[in-house]
Amino acid sequence: MKNRLLIAILSLIISLPAFALDLGDAKSQGLVGEKINGYIGLIKESDEVKALIDEVNAKRKAAYAKVAAKNNLPIKDVELLAGKKLIEKAQSGEIVETQTGKWVKK
Repeated sequence: MKNRLLIAILSLIISLPAFALDLGDAKSQGLVGEKINGYIGLIKESDEVKALIDEVNAKRKAAYAKVAAKNNLPIKDVELLAGKKLIEKAQSGEIVETQTGKWVKK
């Protein structure tokens, strides 16, 4: 009985990283890319990646709204400026969106 419980706990611990995808991992694995509109986009579809994108983009939208309100700017201007900066900061090998809407490896 103890062995089964121990095996179950170890299996859970070993499997946790598979559920803990973060933005850096997703970018380095080519699952998501930086879009010119300041948000991340889906490259390879999965429920886990979609959930990550929804979470990150919601946080970004809230942050962009705060910056826009503070500086009396349209949120669209803040989103586009952030998108440009995020694409510039993308690491070599990460996927980014071009001005024509295509995904390319940086």
